[in-house]
This record gives sequence, C-alpha cells and structure tokens, in this order.
Amino acid sequence: MSVDAFQIAESGDGALKDVDDDGRPRRTGTLITASAHIITAVIGSGVLSLAWAIAQLGWIIGPTVLIAFSLITWFCSSLLTDCYRAPDPVHGKRNYTYGHAVRAYLGDVKYRFCSLAQYVNLVGVTIGYTITTAISMGAVKRSNCFHRLGHKSPCKAADTTNMIIFAAIQICLSQLPNFHELSFLSLLAAVMSITYSTIGLALAIAKIAGGVHSRTSLTGVTIGMDVTATEKIWRTFQSLGDIAFAYSYSNVLIEIQDTLKSSPPENKVMKKATSIGVSTTTIFYMLCGMLGYAAFGNEAPGNFLTGFGFFDPFWLIDIGNVCIAVHLIGAYQVFAQPIFQFFENYVRNRYPDNGFINSERIIKLPIIGKFPFSPFRMIWRTMYVVVTTLVAMIFPFFNDFLGLIGALSFWPLTVYFPVEMYKKQSQVQKFSKTWFWLNTLSFGCLIISILAACGSIQGLIQALAHYKPFKVS
Repeated sequence: MSVDAFQIAESGDGALKDVDDDGRPRRTGTLITASAHIITAVIGSGVLSLAWAIAQLGWIIGPTVLIAFSLITWFCSSLLTDCYRAPDPVHGKRNYTYGHAVRAYLGDVKYRFCSLAQYVNLVGVTIGYTITTAISMGAVKRSNCFHRLGHKSPCKAADTTNMIIFAAIQICLSQLPNFHELSFLSLLAAVMSITYSTIGLALAIAKIAGGVHSRTSLTGVTIGMDVTATEKIWRTFQSLGDIAFAYSYSNVLIEIQDTLKSSPPENKVMKKATSIGVSTTTIFYMLCGMLGYAAFGNEAPGNFLTGFGFFDPFWLIDIGNVCIAVHLIGAYQVFAQPIFQFFENYVRNRYPDNGFINSERIIKLPIIGKFPFSPFRMIWRTMYVVVTTLVAMIFPFFNDFLGLIGALSFWPLTVYFPVEMYKKQSQVQKFSKTWFWLNTLSFGCLIISILAACGSIQGLIQALAHYKPFKVS
C-alpha cells in the first residue's frame, strides 16, 4: 500500500474530505512553512563564501552584484510560481515537480534538459552540503582541542570521519517517505541558519570594533599585491558562481509550492513566501558579505565563520559551527527528497508489477508511531547517501565546488525555464518589448553562468594539483 493510499484509508468515511482536487492527501502547508522551506534552501553554505566573493569584487561591484542576483532570483521565482498549475495558474492542473511544469508548458525535449540540469544541481548541492558540514564539525573539534591543550598544539580533525557521521544521520532521515514530512526539519533549519549568520555578523562587528583595520579597496583584491592579473580574472568569475549558488533554490520551488493548502491560491501564497524568503536572505547576505569583507579585508577566507580561527570566544564560534551542521542536516533533505521521489516514481512506473520495488507496509516505531516502510526505498536511498559522501571525500573543495554548482544551475533553472514558461503561459508576442527584455535578461545570465563555470573549473584544477584524498588535516 502506498503512503497516499494509507493516509486516505485512515480517514475512513471522511476520505473525500481529506484529499485535494487531484485525489492526493490534503496539503497543509502555509505561508510560514513555505517561507521556512525557502529560507532553509537559500541560506545554506553559500552565505559562508560571500565575504570572499565581495573581497574579489570590491566595495562597489560586490554589493551591486549581490543585489542584482537577488532581484533576478525574486523576479524569475515569481514567474515560476504561476507555473505550478497549467494552463491556468489558479485552476489548472497541478505540476508536482519543476520538471512536470516544464513538460506541461514547453514539451518533452525541454523537460529532459530541465531534468538533467535540475538533478545534477540537486546532487551537487547534497555533495556540497556534506563538505560544508564536515568542515564545521571539524572546526568544533579543533576549537575545543586548542582551548584544552593550547593554541600551539597540533590539533587535527578528519573530515572523512565527520562525513561518515553526517552520512549516517542522512541515511536515517532519508527514510522519511516524502517532502511533506519535512516541515519540522525546515523550521528548525531556518532558525539555525539565522542563528549562525547572526553569530558570524556579531564576530565580524567585534573584530571591526577591536580596531584592527583590514585592507580593503573599491575594486577588491589588488593586482600585484594580492593576486596576479590572471588570478584576479579567474577569481572574479568564481565569485559570480559563489553568489549564484547562494541564491540557488528555484530547482525546488515547485516542490515547496506543492506542500501548500489549496486556499488561498498556491501561487499567491508562494509569491508572498518568495518575497519573504529572498528579502530575508538578501539582508543577511549583504550584512555577512560586507561586514565579513570589512573584518577580513582582501584576505577574507573562503569560509566566513571558520575564518575567525579557534580563539576566544571559542564557545560562540562552536555554537555557530554546530548551527551550520544542524541547518545543513535539514537542508540536505530539502534538496535530496526531489531526487528520491523522481527516481522512485520512475522505477515504479517502469516496473509496476515488481513486488520488491512496490511493496510497502506500515510498521510501528517507538515515539514515531506508524511509519510506512519500503525495502526498496531503504536500500536505494542509503546507496545514494553513501555515493555522494564518497564523492565529497574525494573532492572536498568548498569554494570551487560551490561556485561550479551555482554556475551550472543559475541560468537554466533560475532564469531560462521560468522565463520561457511565462512567455508560453502569457502568450508573449515575438519581438514585442516584453519578449525583448526577457530574452535580454536570459542571454545576459547565460554569459554570467559560463564565466562563473570557467572560473570555478580553473579553481578546481588548481586545487586538485596539490591535493591528496582522505588526508587528515
């Protein structure tokens, strides 16, 4: 019995009252839960690299680029919310995933391209979150070691061990049947993200107030003093990818919207949630990026929080790193669940009579209560977590990896498909003023994504040249 069937059966004679217009269990999401999902998805590990990104661009271009990315993300996300239903944004047929929306409006060919871009991005994000969590967990261990044994002690932390611990937690959480079960996790993760961002801001302000003035400039890192001319160009491109990654959440927007109640209309609630989520994160991003740059100057570290080192107040830095770990435990699931559901639906449709793939039974667990258990779900999701963890162990490059993910996903998922679906839905006339500006926006973002990808790939190549996998540091 499927999860949906189980929930409907539980309702007895009132089954029809407990389902939506598509026959699925009634959705219960609200503006608060949707906003929490968005903040959880947006304020992730990307915030930690913004001080470094601003340092590459400087006081003028850095904040300008941040604001530009936020406006583009908000605008295109608003277009995307109207594509949850097709062809009418209020009374049309539901699209349960981003890919379904693309297929409904743009056809099968672009649906395949979208699915490839979306799921490559989602896999990349889960790998990136594994890397970031391991770094934060290691920072806590080293901080306590230095505090206990002295700052000159050879304290080391194995990222490999921390990734294994993180993977074990994710294997357990991955058994949650679907995205609708994650509201509590997203609310907790949203609180954690705001907490560690606030701690980072407080530490930056304290460092600035301490009177140690770091060297900054209007144009960022200085050629000949900080970097070579070639490095300046590549780092500028990579910083664009880091900022793009920081705003990456459009690939799960439709899935988040699918958790909302039918009334008021989902697109209206989702537009409000998008405004709340993007504006909240932009405020934090501006503060973290600019204050982080003011605190560290042109030598800003790739990871904003760990850049404060392991000195007093060590306990506050520890709290910040613990919050990062807790947040990314939840954020991992926000990005992994669409992958899980896509693959499981595909396999079940391909092999509808296979008993192992389609079998599911209800078991009773302590505290949790009734829980739908599937052997196939348990095995394949466990394998996914293990494989992504192995990749993270082999390529634990924080900044370069995040920049590449952001570069690859920003144009197709955040800009191109929302714009194309809007043009189809609104029947925008070719060569009209609206058509011209939308295409200009899309082409400009394509160029930015290409440049950012080039910068990140160059950074990865340099990092790989001197890296030994599974090294304890």
